Amino acid sequence: MSAHLEKEIGRLKQMILDLCTYVEENVCMAVDAVEAVDVEKAKIVIKRDHTVDEREIDIEEECLKILALYQPVAKDLRYVVACLKLNNDLERIGDLAKKIAKNAIKLSTHGVTEIPVDFTKIEEKTKEMLRNSIESLINKNSSEALQVCQADDEVDDLEDELKEILKAMIMKDPANAEVYISLLGVARNLERIADYSTNIAEDVIYLVNGEIMRHKN
Repeated sequence: MSAHLEKEIGRLKQMILDLCTYVEENVCMAVDAVEAVDVEKAKIVIKRDHTVDEREIDIEEECLKILALYQPVAKDLRYVVACLKLNNDLERIGDLAKKIAKNAIKLSTHGVTEIPVDFTKIEEKTKEMLRNSIESLINKNSSEALQVCQADDEVDDLEDELKEILKAMIMKDPANAEVYISLLGVARNLERIADYSTNIAEDVIYLVNGEIMRHKN
């Protein structure tokens, strides 16, 4: 690897890690906003999403610049390709955090001060998956990344449980159906964050082992 390419790869790595941290903070704040029905915190998440979008564009441009100027091969090429995929997944997670925050605001407009269901399990599992996928990237640890992939089914099951609970609430209390629908949206978006965390973990496995995991059981 040339000195110039090594420098650009190092810069790209730092940009990705910074975005990872920023997106993880947004997810945590969005979840907290729902739990506390905190409108001000939700608004902060929504405002911060603009920064996620800007950073996503910067990283994509950096990847394309490296490909055009240095024509990397082997592991270096794989790293840049993995970063392009990771970048897209992180931006989408940021969008989902914004949607969760918007649901917190919706709950507030309906006069909700305390949510009627317990999101603790799915929230904690989703945040754990996101955190571990980022850790697997930092450590270039394919075993840790594989554990993230294996945890996705658990989040799916937790979402299904919440769906059944909230559907029953809608049947029992149709006057507050919009509140329960907003909470269904939160559960769905948490499950999708888990899916994108799995994508990140799969990208890490590709980066480390050169093995494409998508569409495998």
